[in-house]
Amino acid sequence: MTVVKSSLSDADLKTVGNALQGALVDLVDLALVAKQVHWNVVGPRFRSVHLQLDDVVATARTHSDTVAERASAIGVNPDGRAATVASGSAIGSVPEGWIKDTDAVRILVDALAAVVTRMRERIAVTEEPDPVTQDILIGLTADLEKHAWMFQAESA
Repeated sequence: MTVVKSSLSDADLKTVGNALQGALVDLVDLALVAKQVHWNVVGPRFRSVHLQLDDVVATARTHSDTVAERASAIGVNPDGRAATVASGSAIGSVPEGWIKDTDAVRILVDALAAVVTRMRERIAVTEEPDPVTQDILIGLTADLEKHAWMFQAESA
């Protein structure tokens, strides 16, 4: 059942819908990974890393809502269910138990790099069919790259 009729062609809608769905999956998982690390980080840099992780969570959650609402606005059902996120994310798994602050930083550097790489691919494929979606993806990628920079500076 299609409730919302998109102005995009079927082919463009498929391309843009896939980009938005992939972005949603990566953002939901990024928020979950960052929160898991946030709860379990230990070490001398606990406080700074702990607070930085919450910033990533807030960014990922805000942008995931924007991405999901954009999908809905063009007639694509967003899917943020746990099974969908688990099967489609590019982010590696987080170890069980306490996580040393240095390992926490590495986990986030890797997670952000994986997500940013895929976001840049999505930016490229949405340029022609939907500049509105591309603009959303550009903005969120800029925010993620800022977080990546900050975590990389922690590991220097």
